Amino acid sequence: MNLQNNISNHDKNSIKVLVKRGSSVESIHRAHASICDTKGRTLMKAGFPEYETFIRSALKPFQALPFLTSGTLEKYNLDNKTLALACGSHCGSSVHARTAFKLLWNSDIDIKELKCPIPQNRESRLQHNCSGKHSAFLATCKKMNWDLDSYLMGHHPLQIEIFRRVSELLKIPAEELIAERDDCGAPTLLLRLSQMAILYAHLSRSDQPEFEKITRAMINHPDLLAGEGYFDSELIKRSHKQIISKGGSEGIQCIGLMGEGIGLSIKVEDGSKRAKHAVAIHLLRQLEWITPSAIEELDEIILQKNPGIYIEVEGKLQVP
Repeated sequence: MNLQNNISNHDKNSIKVLVKRGSSVESIHRAHASICDTKGRTLMKAGFPEYETFIRSALKPFQALPFLTSGTLEKYNLDNKTLALACGSHCGSSVHARTAFKLLWNSDIDIKELKCPIPQNRESRLQHNCSGKHSAFLATCKKMNWDLDSYLMGHHPLQIEIFRRVSELLKIPAEELIAERDDCGAPTLLLRLSQMAILYAHLSRSDQPEFEKITRAMINHPDLLAGEGYFDSELIKRSHKQIISKGGSEGIQCIGLMGEGIGLSIKVEDGSKRAKHAVAIHLLRQLEWITPSAIEELDEIILQKNPGIYIEVEGKLQVP
């Protein structure tokens, strides 16, 4: 699907984020959103819910499925903290690095096997925000006797299993999935916003044991997903265990309403991180998925960082 076809004729219904310096508009971001249930029905939308883009790191809870279902955690005596880290895009703190190291140590895997890059101005691959995912990939391969060196290749059994599970949830043939290399080297998928929302609807419904375990790990260890002061962690902490949240680069944000089987996906066209957070807070306020006081706290922590800079969001979700 051509990007231009994605956005044409849907501009008037999209969400706009206005960044103001004083009373003057300095920047404008445009976003699209989709809310779906596990049956694939679009419940609400803003802009173009079939917008096609890469899910990026919002795929991580689903990339962690083989780590869980293969029995790797039990085999190597790993806990839910390592599972949460596998689902996260952490800030590279000492706690995050130690948890990734524990995952590798228990699995008897050398750090040199990690293929995520060493972040700029850092000393170790363990500090990369995807080190949890990569460590879980390696541990799963060790448990399953799969090749460790090629674990990021699309034809590797690990990646094939991830694609299979995603295609099963979306009810499409696995061969229809389009995968490309993410910045960390792992495959990510080209999906429609509605498909991302469907994935998070399944994840939040928790009627399958593996999803229940993944969401419990995310909810009970939110700081391992990102870190203190970061959107996903702060939203989950304020949601009273009602929300799961996972963002991705280039303006991707996915959220699930626990126990309801409802997923929300957001894409900011220009990839702005501040805009996706502003849109998420704006829509959560409209949906009333968390309390007004939690919304205000989240707004203050995430958006109100620079004096004299104000962010306003225009647009609402609509029923199709």
